[in-house]
Amino acid sequence: MKFLFDFFPLIAFLVAFYFPENRAEGIYYATATIIVASLIQVCLYWLFYRRWEKMHIITLVVVLIFGSLTLWLRDEQFIKWKPTIVFWIFAAVLLGSQFIGKRNIIQRMMTMADEKIIMPAHAWTMLNLSWVIFFTVVGVLNLYVAYNYSTEFWVGFKVYGITALNLVFIVGQVFYMFRFMNHTGENTQE
Repeated sequence: MKFLFDFFPLIAFLVAFYFPENRAEGIYYATATIIVASLIQVCLYWLFYRRWEKMHIITLVVVLIFGSLTLWLRDEQFIKWKPTIVFWIFAAVLLGSQFIGKRNIIQRMMTMADEKIIMPAHAWTMLNLSWVIFFTVVGVLNLYVAYNYSTEFWVGFKVYGITALNLVFIVGQVFYMFRFMNHTGENTQE
């Protein structure tokens, strides 16, 4: 359920992009839709869980800024920058977490889960830095596609390509973490 909830604005963006018959206007319909969908997402999350999801808030702020600029100036390049800005913010926060506190963000998130994952410090560092590199590279890749291909191609890349890259990367991370588990399924010592 949370998975669909997290992807609600993206799905709404895709549907709205293909809604108007005039394909040139699709990006503006989609931009307005993702602004509204992101607002709904944040509000509903608050109503259901009585807390804010940081990822949703960051995305909402960036969508409001770049989406509003897209609609106001009628320039689709602003909304095309949105994924890159969000990815780079995440990369910067993850990188900063390497130097603040005893545990980086990835380690904090994984040890807060019901099934605590215990790995050596160097493994947490590698995991965190791999996310920094991933977010940075995907942000650059988004800009490359945005500036070198049609808007319709970019929308497909944003929805399907980036989602597929995320899934492949997450599977790779699971295999990396699995290396630190012993054969009984228990975590190795720190």
